Amino acid sequence: MRLSPGDKILQRTIYILLTLLAVIMLYPFWNSLVISFNQGSDTALGGVTLWPRVFTLENYYIVFQDKRLLNSFWVTILRTLCGTVLSVFFTALLAYGMSKKALLFRKHYMVFFIVTMFFSGGLIPTYMLIRSLGMLDTFWVLVIPGIISVYNMIVIRTFFAALPEGLEESAKIDGCSNYGIFFKIVIPVSGPVLATIALFTAVGHWNDWFTGAIYITTDHLLPIQTLLRQIMNSNIMTDIASSNAIALDHMNRNRTITTKSLTMATMMIATIPIILTYPFLQKYFVKGVLIGSLKE
Repeated sequence: MRLSPGDKILQRTIYILLTLLAVIMLYPFWNSLVISFNQGSDTALGGVTLWPRVFTLENYYIVFQDKRLLNSFWVTILRTLCGTVLSVFFTALLAYGMSKKALLFRKHYMVFFIVTMFFSGGLIPTYMLIRSLGMLDTFWVLVIPGIISVYNMIVIRTFFAALPEGLEESAKIDGCSNYGIFFKIVIPVSGPVLATIALFTAVGHWNDWFTGAIYITTDHLLPIQTLLRQIMNSNIMTDIASSNAIALDHMNRNRTITTKSLTMATMMIATIPIILTYPFLQKYFVKGVLIGSLKE
């Protein structure tokens, strides 16, 4: 299709604006990555923008000597895996039931669910509930409270409702139960929307620092984002040095390490793993969200 001169100008303008927007959004991350690989004392002089001026891996070496960081890293990985699998499973199971028009009081259930998207009990009642359930300072407090997402349920429900009725009818004729239809028919054909919801859920678990800050008081259960927040609010050099003799000896022999360089290295360690998952699931984004958001 041939474009008119006005359309070409508009198209190029849009490309330029989107490119500028991408640069503006990516530069802070890139600069933090550069600083994490730059010598701390050199970074303090200023002028480190696009490339490391004095490349070094010392910042990462010191950070990885902190046993708390490695422990929190594994806690976050386990939390993300368990939380994502359980959340997608139970949310999809709920969405499958809500997609059936024959379900009694279906509209009333939807009103009940939607109300919870706008109103909650508040932080103090929620804390009291978690305490009464005995989940304070446990791993499951990081997983169970967020196991159902109403927004995700609505997206998946709309996707399920758009599936051809003939799929389920033919399965019922062959004697398949509702659970059999769900696991053998519905789930296999719902890859795009489930993959999209899984990624959204995983990112939410990985980036969540608030839950750990409120409900976790023991260091061995802190998620990495909560630990990172504590580190950024304290003296990271003192904390790491006091927790590991090897790190203390290295820092005493090498005076080029600064608080800013260690902070940036810690941020990169906490951020890069979840970013690396995007290329593998990106192809599901548009298809999954678009199909799941079409009006029933």
